[in-house]
Amino acid sequence: MNSNTILSTFVLCGVFGLSACSGSAEKASAERGEALFNDPGLGGSVNAFSCANCHPGGEGLAGVAETIDPALTINRCITGPLEGTAIDTGSADMKSLVLYLESLEAVPVTD
Repeated sequence: MNSNTILSTFVLCGVFGLSACSGSAEKASAERGEALFNDPGLGGSVNAFSCANCHPGGEGLAGVAETIDPALTINRCITGPLEGTAIDTGSADMKSLVLYLESLEAVPVTD
């Protein structure tokens, strides 16, 4: 491995995190999506909010993944109310969030 390859690997690991370089990246799952949905640090959010603050238990989101582009909508919320950075639409994190949305059954809206 030459010095340029080592430097490139180091830079990529720093930018994308160690999981991207370890070869053991997590797989997408609805369970992981639910954890991310409840994580106030999603997308590097700078405030204490998570998706669950506006949508507790996925309230109001049942069927959303079937009618809109869920990745686009998720990133709008991350960059808007969560004040974070959009996540890669092809990432395991995004796939997990979409799987979680797809798993939601009709949750009645409370008053």
